[in-house]
Amino acid sequence: QVQLVESGGGLVQAGGSLRLSCAASGGTFSSYAMGWFRQAPGKEREFVAAIRRSGGIPSYADSVKGRFTISRDNAKNTVDLQMNSLKPEDTAVYYCGAGSSFGSSWSRTDYWGPGTQVTVSS
Repeated sequence: QVQLVESGGGLVQAGGSLRLSCAASGGTFSSYAMGWFRQAPGKEREFVAAIRRSGGIPSYADSVKGRFTISRDNAKNTVDLQMNSLKPEDTAVYYCGAGSSFGSSWSRTDYWGPGTQVTVSS
């Protein structure tokens, strides 16, 4: 099994930045594609960003493209999400997921972290 724990969430003002980190343990981290997802109150969980097992070119939701950057360090078993130019619409619980990708698309999520709250005030 893989255990995932997110950190770095908090309260920021619109236009600010925040960096989330996801630490993995168990399993083989490098064998999984990693992704970030978010869920706002009353809304479904949505895809934010993903990165393949070996890194390469990440994929992003259109709503965060140009503002968020996903990265991973297989030596440290971590995946980060740098969030810049934050908007109130970015307010959500952010989840780290380990799964698989096919081409530029996210295929499935095998493991989830418990999530970390990100709140962006206007």
